Amino acid sequence: MAVIVIAVGAAFADHQNKVVSDQAARADVLAKVNLIRAKLEGNINGNLQLVQGLVATVVTEPYMGQQRFASLASNLFGRGSQLKNIAGAPDLVISLMYPMDGNEKAIGLDYRKDERQRVAALRARDERELILAGPVDLRQGGQGFVGRIPVFVRSAGNTERFWGIISAVVDVQRLYKASGLLDDDLGIDIALIGKDALGPTGEQFFGNERVAKSNPVTADVLLPSGSWRIAAIPKNGWPSTPDNAWYLRAIMAVAGALVVIPFLVTGRLIGERQRNYAELSRLSRRLELALEASAIGVWEHDLATNELKWDDRVNEIYGKPTGECRGYLDWAGAIHPDDLAGANADFDRATAGGGPYLSEYRIIRPDGEIRHVRSKAIIYRSANDTPKMIGAEWDVTADVLLNKDLVRAKQLSESKNAELESAKARIEHIALHDSLTGLPNRRYLDQVLEDYAANARRAGGYAALLHIDLDRFKHINDTLGHAAGDAMLVHASTVLRSKVDGEGFVARIGGDEFVVLCVAHDDIKQLALLADRVISQMREPVYYQGHRCRFGVSVGIAVDDGKDVEAKHLLVNADIALYRAKSRGRNRYEFFTEAMQSEIVETKRIADEILGGLERNEFIPFYQPQFDAKTLEIVGVEALARWRHPQKGILAPDVFLRIAEELNVVSIIDRNILEQSLLDLEGWSAANLHIPRVSVNVSARRLQDEELIKSLRKLNIKKGTVSFELVESIFLDENDDFVTWNLEQIKALGIDVEIDDFGTGYASIVSLLKLQPRRLKIDRQLVIPIVKSPQRRQVVSSIIEIGKSLGIEVVAEGVETMEHAQTLKSLGCDILQGYAFGQALDADGLKAFVRSRRLRTGRILDEPLRLGRV
Repeated sequence: MAVIVIAVGAAFADHQNKVVSDQAARADVLAKVNLIRAKLEGNINGNLQLVQGLVATVVTEPYMGQQRFASLASNLFGRGSQLKNIAGAPDLVISLMYPMDGNEKAIGLDYRKDERQRVAALRARDERELILAGPVDLRQGGQGFVGRIPVFVRSAGNTERFWGIISAVVDVQRLYKASGLLDDDLGIDIALIGKDALGPTGEQFFGNERVAKSNPVTADVLLPSGSWRIAAIPKNGWPSTPDNAWYLRAIMAVAGALVVIPFLVTGRLIGERQRNYAELSRLSRRLELALEASAIGVWEHDLATNELKWDDRVNEIYGKPTGECRGYLDWAGAIHPDDLAGANADFDRATAGGGPYLSEYRIIRPDGEIRHVRSKAIIYRSANDTPKMIGAEWDVTADVLLNKDLVRAKQLSESKNAELESAKARIEHIALHDSLTGLPNRRYLDQVLEDYAANARRAGGYAALLHIDLDRFKHINDTLGHAAGDAMLVHASTVLRSKVDGEGFVARIGGDEFVVLCVAHDDIKQLALLADRVISQMREPVYYQGHRCRFGVSVGIAVDDGKDVEAKHLLVNADIALYRAKSRGRNRYEFFTEAMQSEIVETKRIADEILGGLERNEFIPFYQPQFDAKTLEIVGVEALARWRHPQKGILAPDVFLRIAEELNVVSIIDRNILEQSLLDLEGWSAANLHIPRVSVNVSARRLQDEELIKSLRKLNIKKGTVSFELVESIFLDENDDFVTWNLEQIKALGIDVEIDDFGTGYASIVSLLKLQPRRLKIDRQLVIPIVKSPQRRQVVSSIIEIGKSLGIEVVAEGVETMEHAQTLKSLGCDILQGYAFGQALDADGLKAFVRSRRLRTGRILDEPLRLGRV
């Protein structure tokens, strides 16, 4: 019976040892799994957090191009990053990419049409949060984990619109390697479950499928949107349970019965003793199992003799053989030299104070391996015995290394966060400053304007804004190049900084436009003085590569006078004042006034009506007849532009011409008048009115039109039936070569050229000889005074003589009376035009006028006609 009991006990002990071994193996695998989990979380979150700064910039610059996108994204690819590429997909179509090399095939990818990526992209848009998908087979090749971040930007009405998606692709293999998944030295097999961050419910995407089926240790990897499940087992599997376990249990049961029954028979006293002994054995065994499972060793130190007693587990920890006597030197000699002093101090402190003892140190095993050990003990003394310290010791190397890895992971995360903050700060600075001058830009101005105005009011003043535009900057830029233009802009920014002297806000808001924002008090003369100082300094020459450059500035000033005007309107008002300063000669300043605002509103209204009138063909020709000075026969008509306004009736050019010039539509009006005049000329010819020709005005801008000659050829103008009246200021001695060529082509088409308003401009005899016009028209300002002023009459006579000597017909306009007509006839003028004979009429009115005149032809010479004065 004794033999059976011993055999069964041995089998049972072996079985329990395997159970404890299995528990220790799971604890070891769990420690390694937690380390890998921490690295995965740190790497994934760190990579995706970097991209958030780029997303913030896209919100402020929704129309950025590839170059700007690449410049910002390149800052995120630092050392240790697992990013493969970053893509921007406005409206869910990839058009922005960094790096471009190797990722060209991804350009043009429409997430809505790609079945593999559509669900995750639309989910990011609809849930308005980062969605991690993957691993994904990339169109450009390879695999990656794709974090898609939806971007929403501000739109009209303070609402948000969906811009698109920024996608950050994390390289699969680099992530696995950086997180330790590919480290064979770990001694475990790993599986990752939860594709597309779906957690335990997702598909397995890494590792052998047998891992999940082998009772693995598991942990959850927390991601920005969802999680993965990591599972692991030892490479050689878990310790196995003996196949004959059931047989051993059966033998144990039989043996137990054989042992217990005889004892029960021996009597109550022996039975009671046996029960106490069994309980003690059970408790001792439980303690033994607990110590085995936790790998804790127990030791006893006699403080009087320095004799040590180590159990097998302590010997195992220190790498020493069992069954040997130990002393103080066995312990102290194993401690790392750098930790010995501290360990001794902990020991001495405990013994001096009567305990307890707690210490942690490194030991060097005989094979050279360094392990981290934690020891804890108490001091006790039994009767008639020396004081002893009894304690426990266990290996904490895995915990220490794990903590170090976690600290490194934390430091890495903090470092990446610092890099992210730095990148974000750089991006914000770039987004709010002009790269050339370093000044704040328009976006920065918009952000501070409201607060600046509010702070100025609280300080007892008003916000004032100076809108500054460089004069002649384009000339420098065009003649010396953009580098010279950039140098002038930098110089201008330096001047503005020096004049404001740190008490205001200076910004560059456009190509050659700057803004100074400052505080004005009751006396706004200070603003005028500031503007004068800026204008004066800007007039000083600037030297660039041996060239002496000069430019000036025009300044518009607006003040927030506290009349409930929104601060953002300051810039609008200053812009209006700037426009007035430029129109009055530049190199000056103007203050914004309410009258100026009203004028601008009226100008805007008229401009809108002019554009609408052109669309509705409301600009029509009126015709003023021209008469032969000797016979008083009609020899032509001048076509004058009139606006048939739907509410105000017929309007003369003085109402609309200046605004039409600003709108750059005078040439369109000229073309329309010409085409309508040709149609009317054909109509008169068909009605047998015999009007020889029509003169039309042509603007200087139209003479610079490269398509002018081509459009005239299409009209098939009959030679001698049309004259172009050109203002005298066009014919300077050094006129434009292209304009000269156009004029020659015009004459070649059989169109006469006339100089209008002669005597008030700059034309010279050389100009007349060079151009050789068919006619010149004496301005009405010279003609009207000739009746009463001999001096003016002599001037007109000289002009007529010049024309005759050069073979040029002379037309006099402003013939108001028959006395004017007689005087001009006597001076030799060829053609007369004015109210003495007829005012401007529309096509039908002119037709009626000509027919009425024919009926009275017989009386023209005897009775002066004033037809048309109706």
